[in-house]
Amino acid sequence: MNKKINARTISLVLIFILILITIALLIGKFTYSYLAPTIDDDVEGAGEVTASGDTIIFTKGNTLSLSANTDNFKTGGSNLTATTNPKVKLMASSKTESASSKYFAGVIIKNNTYRYTTTDKKPEVILTVKDENGNIVESSADNLKFVTVNNNLKGFDITGVNGAFNIVTDHIIATSSNKSEVIHTWTFTLTFVNLGTDQSNNENSTLNIDVVLQKDKLLTSIADFCANGDNLNDCIVNFYNGLNTVSNIYYHDSNLTNGAKDNSYRYAGANPNNFVCFGSTASPCPTDNLYRIIGAFENQVKLIKYDYVNSNLLGTDGEYNTGTFLKSTHSTYKGELTTINIYSWNYKNDTSINGGFGSNEWSTSLFNKTNLNTNFLNNIGTTWSNLIEDTIWKVSGHTTCNVTPSAMYTAEITKATKTYGPSDGTSKIGLMYASDYGFAASPSAWTTNLRSYDSPSITSVNWMYMGLSEWTITPDSSSNDYVFNLDHNGYLGFYSANAGIGGRPVLYLKASVAYASGDGSQNLPIRLSD
Repeated sequence: MNKKINARTISLVLIFILILITIALLIGKFTYSYLAPTIDDDVEGAGEVTASGDTIIFTKGNTLSLSANTDNFKTGGSNLTATTNPKVKLMASSKTESASSKYFAGVIIKNNTYRYTTTDKKPEVILTVKDENGNIVESSADNLKFVTVNNNLKGFDITGVNGAFNIVTDHIIATSSNKSEVIHTWTFTLTFVNLGTDQSNNENSTLNIDVVLQKDKLLTSIADFCANGDNLNDCIVNFYNGLNTVSNIYYHDSNLTNGAKDNSYRYAGANPNNFVCFGSTASPCPTDNLYRIIGAFENQVKLIKYDYVNSNLLGTDGEYNTGTFLKSTHSTYKGELTTINIYSWNYKNDTSINGGFGSNEWSTSLFNKTNLNTNFLNNIGTTWSNLIEDTIWKVSGHTTCNVTPSAMYTAEITKATKTYGPSDGTSKIGLMYASDYGFAASPSAWTTNLRSYDSPSITSVNWMYMGLSEWTITPDSSSNDYVFNLDHNGYLGFYSANAGIGGRPVLYLKASVAYASGDGSQNLPIRLSD
């Protein structure tokens, strides 16, 4: 009898449990259906459910693009424009019928080859952004420059600008008391301004803009991909992997057309955010301590001094010349120094060699041994010099400058027959390679011979161009005294090694150097930690 009762009791308990599970599933399904909003078919884009159960949907607008040619743009004619209207829709859950959320608006500017055609840099490409109320947005979270062209045209000057930018952050969208949904429609208008002047240098220029409305902040800088203590080389690679060429970094693997094919990650373009504060912890970073990242090479980050180096760092011995460059007499100069000291490449070690024109042997150069690898290292101090790697420099050169960057790279690096490294003496500091300069320009320039790099269409998109004559480390191997140099107009030429011109130290950081802070802009350069 007890056994029968126990069996019956167990059966009833099991049936009761099954009933409870069924009820729970039905309630759960009903509750989800009751709370979740209904999505209309006429709204494109994927919806995201907020923490409160509401749904926010982003509808992507069309890609904005401009391509000016003789058919659609004539001097004195109309402006060239393109417009798109992305949308944001917020739907409250059926339970509350009210909702509030925040979102971000930004742009990703790609393949922008438009440049200034006037000496005073009148804005030529304007991005006008209007919010859901038709108000023009006059400030950018990522510091795009707002300008007024005339009473009918205002917006951000994006002439020559590439990259990712947040326009508006934490923008509120909320339903009203009597509506369960709300739509924000934005207007993004791209305008190529007809200045009524000769703008033929922008003929066939290209520009593409992806407009982004999303729940989270648009990742725009290396600071979004890097934290204090992260390896700097890894930060650069991660930055590239996150944004690809929008980061203004190009991965020179075997697939990159006209590239170095050395698996380096190189910055290229008009003005990438590749600034580093080196040699100082002061804030803001002194101009004399600003450097720029050439790229990441085999786990080492390569830097070049932003502006020209003076005798306070290089000294007045070695290859020092008493002559100077003056900012007041060099209109092409883009830096901030009033006076720039000049140095010979290799002359004073033997003033009679090669008829008194000097030698293009780096191993005997006092500019190398005294000014760069003694005075400079001593003057920046051991804390900073200890962050610099001993380097094997390729110093056999090439026979001509009338070649593309990739051809120059093959000769001066890949097929180098002469080097200078730690076994030859202190080798922490060098100068740019000729190919470094070539690859610093936008990829559109990489099919041009370096001898023709003085075109405004190239100097305007080459961040390494600073507007004065300066040395490279690359000899002209067809002679005993010629060394390749950058002319003040931007092309690659050559001088005898006894000439006096400017220079900018180049160095490789040790692979262990870490990122501390900064977004890489000139105002907020990357800070380092060891």
